[in-house]
Parts: sequence; C-alpha cells; structure tokens
Amino acid sequence: MAALTFDAPILVFGGPYSNLRATEAMRREAERRGIPASHVVCTGDVVAYCAEPEETTQAVRSWGCQVIAGNCEEQLAAGAQDCGCGFEEGTACDLAAKGWYPFANQRVSEESRAWMRALPSTLHLTVGGVTARVIHGGTDVVNKFVFASESALLKAEAADESVDLIIAGHSGIPFIAKAGKVTWFNAGVIGMPANDGTADVWYGIIEPVDGGVRLSTHRLAYDHRAAAAAMRRWAYADGYATSLITGIWPSFDVLPPDEVAATGKKLKTRTAFVAARVSHASTMPALRTAS
Repeated sequence: MAALTFDAPILVFGGPYSNLRATEAMRREAERRGIPASHVVCTGDVVAYCAEPEETTQAVRSWGCQVIAGNCEEQLAAGAQDCGCGFEEGTACDLAAKGWYPFANQRVSEESRAWMRALPSTLHLTVGGVTARVIHGGTDVVNKFVFASESALLKAEAADESVDLIIAGHSGIPFIAKAGKVTWFNAGVIGMPANDGTADVWYGIIEPVDGGVRLSTHRLAYDHRAAAAAMRRWAYADGYATSLITGIWPSFDVLPPDEVAATGKKLKTRTAFVAARVSHASTMPALRTAS
C-alpha cells in the first residue's frame, strides 16, 4: 500500500459512534483550524451506540476525510448480526450491544454498507518525515482493546512494525505511549466521553516540526445533551445516553485495573515529540501534560 505524505498538520479522531452532533462539531473544529478534509483521518467505528447511524455515516462521507474500517464497519458491511466489538459473552457491554447494534443495523442503508465495504483496513502515512500506520484496534486484530497501562501488550503489538508511529482507535481513551521502538498514539473518540467525568470528547493533532512531529490530544465540546435526548427518544441504550451527560461509561468490562481506577478523574491533554527516522538516535518521546 502506498503511503500518503503530509507536510502540514493532520487531525485524527476515532469512533463517531452514530453521534451526529459530535461529528458535525469535529468538522467545524477542523475547519476552524484550517485543516482540509484530505488531512483528516478517522480510525473507524463511524456507527455504534448513538441514535443517528445513517445520518452520521452520510456526514462523514460528505466531509470526504480519510476513513479506515473499524469492526462496526466490517460487521455492518457483511450484514452480520452483532457488532464484533470484542466484548466477552454475557458482560454488560455485550448485553448493551444487543440493544444498540440491531437499532443501527436496521437504519444503515445499503449505499452506506457499500461504502463501508470499500474502506481500507489500514493506512500508511508519512508526516514530517515520520512514518505511521493507522489501525483501528490492534495491529493484527481489528477489535483488540489496547490501553495506556498495558505496556507489555503495547510492546508486543508493535514488535513487528517498521514504522515510527502507530495511530489507533477503538479503546475510547486518548493516550500517547512508548511501544518498544514505536510510539503509540490513540487520539480517543468523538462519539462517547473518555470515562473521565466530563462530557467532552477527544481528538488528536499530528504537526510536522523541525526533526519530526509533535503529537497532541485535545478536548472537544459539543451539544451532548441534544445527543443524549436523541437516544432517549428511541428508548434504547439508556446507559450510553447517560454516559453522554455524566462522562462515565456504563460498564468497565473492557478496562484494565489502572483505567478503572482513573474513572471520573479529569484527563489532561498530552503532547509528545516523535523524531523522524533520519534522526532516530532518540526514539523515546518526551511527554508533557497540561490541564
């Protein structure tokens, strides 16, 4: 697969999750920053928990940004009867999916499914001399959950990668972490809050700078109350509707202990520098946090 090359900032976001208002807010933010659609990357799961799956799909398509297929696109494109999210059978997340996935599956058009079938499963990018691979969940398994606290898993996932940077989604909480010789960048998702007790959602910026790129995570506010109200009008997935308001997930089934312990604690924005391969003497990104 040929790599897309960028010499200007790119915006990365994950999981619109059928949240039309958040998707529209994300597009406005990209336009405010002067970032064109060609420089915007979505890590998949356009459709999931919220109330407007077809409308959100059409909004992403009309935007014209770069999109890879998440597990939800794969399942909807195939006409499957479940979301393929990777939830364990019988868990709270699995039971909730039995509510929202049929709702979405009934409302996504065949035209949208055809678009999903045509999406790539991964993208290769070069930004400011830094090579990157865009994935949804894990490097080999689309619905694998990978979190910041799982250093051994991060290193194992990146072990066979020849890139400088992995750009991922799926897990729903933004982070920047070292994964062996690779930097792992999860920009978060825009369809649900990050379990930090705020209604804000998250996206990332990758900006070329001298000698490499600067990664940064950013909050995005939007009309979350209207998004929750749209869900409640259909009387389904109320746990996720509540999450849009409280900023707390309805279940912690997929979370490692460190992420469970961080529930309700307001996340800080983060930045990191990743050196271009030509100056790879130091591969450890310098992390900085800010409120």
